[in-house]
Amino acid sequence: MNTKSSLWAVAGLAALAGCTQKPAEKPNILYILADDLGYSEVGCYDQTKIETPVIDQMAQNGIRFTQHYAGSAVCAPSRCVLLTGLHGGHAFIRGNHEWGERGDVWNYAKAVEDPHLEGQYPLADSIVTVAELLQEAGYTTGIVGKWGLGAPESEGIPNRQGFDFFYGYNCQRQAHTYYPKFLWENEKKDWFDENELVAPGTKLPKGADPYDWNSYAKFNQKVYSPDPMLAEALKFIENSQGTPFFLYYAFTIPHVALQAPKEWIDHYVEKFGDEPPYLGKKGYFPQRYPHAAYAAMVSYMDHQIGIVIDKLKELGEYDNTLIIFSSDNGPTYNGGTDSPWFNPGPFNVGYGWGKGFLHEAGIREPMIAQWPGHIQPGSETDLPSCFYDVLPTLCDVAGIKPGIPTDGISFLPTLLGQKNQKKHDYLFWEFPEYHGQQAVRMGPWKGIRMNMQKGNLSIQLYNLDEDIREEHDVAAEHPDIVEQIRKIMEKEHQKAALKRFWIKAIDEE
Repeated sequence: MNTKSSLWAVAGLAALAGCTQKPAEKPNILYILADDLGYSEVGCYDQTKIETPVIDQMAQNGIRFTQHYAGSAVCAPSRCVLLTGLHGGHAFIRGNHEWGERGDVWNYAKAVEDPHLEGQYPLADSIVTVAELLQEAGYTTGIVGKWGLGAPESEGIPNRQGFDFFYGYNCQRQAHTYYPKFLWENEKKDWFDENELVAPGTKLPKGADPYDWNSYAKFNQKVYSPDPMLAEALKFIENSQGTPFFLYYAFTIPHVALQAPKEWIDHYVEKFGDEPPYLGKKGYFPQRYPHAAYAAMVSYMDHQIGIVIDKLKELGEYDNTLIIFSSDNGPTYNGGTDSPWFNPGPFNVGYGWGKGFLHEAGIREPMIAQWPGHIQPGSETDLPSCFYDVLPTLCDVAGIKPGIPTDGISFLPTLLGQKNQKKHDYLFWEFPEYHGQQAVRMGPWKGIRMNMQKGNLSIQLYNLDEDIREEHDVAAEHPDIVEQIRKIMEKEHQKAALKRFWIKAIDEE
C-alpha cells in the first residue's frame, strides 16, 4: 500500500482533496451501483412505467442529485473512475479492454473452463483504490456483483485491489447471462451445476413458436445470479459487525440479457399487455416479453435493495450506514431494450446518445444518498458532481485524507446540508472508444468532441439550460467558450499508459 501511495504521489496528476468536518463515529458505507440504468428509469426521477418503491423511499429519506455524472459511457472505465478518483484523461482503464491477445476470449464456453480467457485487462498493482484507503482506515471491505477491472489470477482482481471479500462476476462477458455456470467467491469458483451452459447469442430452437413462453425455456434456468449475490451481500453485512464496513454492491441489473424471474415478468405483462417478442437480432438472448422483462429486472433490483436495507435495520446498523445509489452509464441500445418506450426523461436516448456516448443520456445518472440523522430527508441538490468525487467523499466520511492525487472534490458538505461545499470549475470526460470522444461540462455549457479516432478536433457546443437534448450546436456563436473548452481538453488529457487507449487526434505514436 505504501508503495502504491508513493508511486501516485509523484505522478502529480491533481491536487489532493481536503476533508470537511464529519461525525466522530465511522459509519458503514453501502455504495449500490446499477448497470446501464438511465437517469429517468426509477420513479423518483419521473419514471412512470417501472415500479421502484424502495429507491423512491430512499429519495424521500435522503438527498437526490439532479446533476450527477458517471465516470464514462461504458462499464469498465466508468468503474475505474469511481474506484480511483481519476477522470478519463488520467485513469488507467479508459475503455472496455477485453484483453483479446490472450486468445478466443469471446468464446463463452471456453472461458467458462479456462480462467485465462476470462476477465478484462487488469488495473495495475500500483493503482490505489478507495477500497484500499478504507481498508487502511479499519473498514472491512467487500464487493458483490460485477467487477470488470482485472481477470482471474491477475493483479487486478478485487482481492488484490483492496477488497477483503468478493462474490460475483469477475468478467463482463460472462455477465452477459443471468444464469451462469459459476460465480467467483474470492479466488475460487462457486459452480452452479443446476444451470445449463447456454452461450450469449444463442437463438430460439429451429421451428420454435416465438409467441410461446415455453420456447424460451433454456434462457430461464434454476440459479438466477442476483439471488446468490444477494445472499452473499447479506452474509457480508452480518459478518462485518463490530467493525465499520464498506460494501460496493455492483448489480448487473439492468444490463442485458433481458432475463428476470417469471413472476416478476408476469406482473408487467399484466400491466403493459401483450407485446412482440425480441428474437435476439441485436445480441444476447431472445425474450418473449422484452418491455416487461426490462421493467421486471429494475423492479427486482429495487426489491433486493429493500431486503438489504431490512437486514441493516434487523442488525441495528441502519442508522449508522450511509447508502448511496447510482448507475455506471446510461441506457443501452441493444439486446432487446427499448429505452424510448420507457419515457426516458429530458434526454435523447438510443444509439448515438445513451450508452457509449458522452451526451447527457450516456453519462448523467440518478444518485441518491441517505444517512439517518445526517442527511436531510426529502432534500435535493443541483450540485454538478461526478464519479471521481466519490473517492474523496468516502474518505471524508471515514475521516481520512486520500493521500493520493484525485480529480475529485468531496461532496460530503452537500450531504450534510452545510454551506461550505467546494465546486468544480468544470467536469471532464475522455473516452477513446466509439470513435473517440472528449467532453467538458462548464456551467450551462457542454462541449463535446466526437470521432477523434478519425482525426477530428472540432468541438460541438450546447447550452444545457436551453437545450438539454443537445440538438442545437452553438459553437459558431460562442468561439470564446469553445476556446476555453479546447484549453480544458488539452490540459486534462494525459496520454494513456496503455496504447490501446490512445486517441489518434491528440496522441502521437
